[in-house]
Amino acid sequence: MLKIKVLVVDDSIFMRKLISRLIEEDVALEVIATARNGLEAIKLVNELKPDVVTLDVEMPEMNGLEALAQIMAQRPTPILMLSSLTQAGASATITALQSGAIDFISKPSGSVSFDLFKVKEELVSKIKQAAQIPVSRMIPSHRAASKVDLRYKDSVQAGLMKEFNQILAIGTSTGGPRALETVITALPASFPYPLLVVQHMPPKFTKSLAERLNKLSGVRVVEAENNERILGGTVYVAPGDYHLTAVHINGEYRIKLNQEPTRNGHRPSADVLFDSITQLKSLKRHFILMTGMGNDGANGMVLAKQTGASSTIAESKETCIVYGMPRSAIELSCVDHTVPLPLITSKILEVTGASRR
Repeated sequence: MLKIKVLVVDDSIFMRKLISRLIEEDVALEVIATARNGLEAIKLVNELKPDVVTLDVEMPEMNGLEALAQIMAQRPTPILMLSSLTQAGASATITALQSGAIDFISKPSGSVSFDLFKVKEELVSKIKQAAQIPVSRMIPSHRAASKVDLRYKDSVQAGLMKEFNQILAIGTSTGGPRALETVITALPASFPYPLLVVQHMPPKFTKSLAERLNKLSGVRVVEAENNERILGGTVYVAPGDYHLTAVHINGEYRIKLNQEPTRNGHRPSADVLFDSITQLKSLKRHFILMTGMGNDGANGMVLAKQTGASSTIAESKETCIVYGMPRSAIELSCVDHTVPLPLITSKILEVTGASRR
């Protein structure tokens, strides 16, 4: 059996040894080399051609973001980022995911995590998953997201009708940050409907994701807060470790967050979000599933379809980083439109009747 060849990159000699040991405890994986910074990583990727690279975010001489950019330009390779659970680490990781990294692992207790064994199963699973992803799906588009004039955005949104008759929900996981950037930044500033998003991520990372998308998008993007009023022209990202739901109370639609048990192994869960949106029967409801491992959202989409969803959309196989969540829904025959990632925004505008202006 051919083993999956892994390059481990971390500035800490202790972490390099620990990560390597955890990886090699799985008989299907082999650490072929280690590197202490981004410069060494680039050299070894070109010389040894690993199947997967684990790349620390914060390193001296050349950090993980700089190394990622050069590796993806010179020899695109599946890359997993290892990040500390800090706001700065989360922000850098979101940038990495939108720049070509496949996924990330959170170090449980900072840059040097003696308890990294806690995420061993996740580390091994994500390495095996990353090794199967075709190179063509890893290379990010070089579309430069325009910087949004926030004053203009605020003025446009102030003029939007806060009442709305349609609502949208998106579920996504592995590959989701890049997919969300593609879809949300293409929405016109005048888009009048709310869009609720579940992206499988821990706390801090979802906040960084929302902040980055808000800077790049014509629509307003926020991390959802409990009991806030839902407004048109706004994207609400579920905070890590909280289920996101929408309810109709006293003539208003509001966000409700909870920490009920995980669904499909996730909190937030797309199924939980979809089930709550399905109950808002006075609205036209649209459901979207994009790249991600597993089947979260598929059962929720079935229920939505059975109870009068206006549209159900799934990202097509050719653009998914991981074709799990959309495939599960398609196999349950509940998808109206199967669409490649670059055309999902156009399909959203079509099914909602919203203008591109």
